[in-house]
Amino acid sequence: MARRLRGVAGMVKVGSRLFTAEGPDVVRELARAGHKVFLDLKFHDIPSTVAGAGAAAARLPGVSLLTLHSLGGLEMMEAATKVVGNRSQPKLLGVTILTSHDAATLKSVGIIGPPVTRAVKLAKLAKVAGLKGVVASAHEIRAIRRACGPRLLIVVPGIRPAHAADNDQSRVATPAEAIRAGADYLVIGRPITGARDPRQAAIVIQQEISDALAGQSRR
Repeated sequence: MARRLRGVAGMVKVGSRLFTAEGPDVVRELARAGHKVFLDLKFHDIPSTVAGAGAAAARLPGVSLLTLHSLGGLEMMEAATKVVGNRSQPKLLGVTILTSHDAATLKSVGIIGPPVTRAVKLAKLAKVAGLKGVVASAHEIRAIRRACGPRLLIVVPGIRPAHAADNDQSRVATPAEAIRAGADYLVIGRPITGARDPRQAAIVIQQEISDALAGQSRR
């Protein structure tokens, strides 16, 4: 899949399922093939454990973005920042509220309030901890921008072209909607990997992104 998307995808994501199956070697192999890697492992543990895991991940070649859960708290995020934050790569990202959650599922685990309110609070905490950016739904981009300013990277999963199914995502958006809202990176999985022709699917999405950026520049 990575070979087929060479030159079309700006970065390839290695998540917990692939990393658990293949380990660090898959990251090294992708880096040797010339890919930048979004290592989406969402670390969430006591501060010393996350610091150690973050340091190990940062030593892997080609890792441009690395995630941890903002719900782990300020001390945990600061511990990771101390071992990773001074490097130019990878950039540490704090996951705010998963796109599979809505207000009802948050309430069921004791988190009260709409997702946008919780996401903004966690984004502000990530910024205080020194993280370079956050992972958030497209529905929260504008609120996070207002609260955290233009320099904080916003990485947006749950991207679904108009023709694609939502699958298990509750808060989704099209590529154009996310770009217009101010996303820095879009995470697009199944609409590409599940397509009959993944490369062509990526090219179509890339064109939608280009059109949205062109529309912004004309404003």
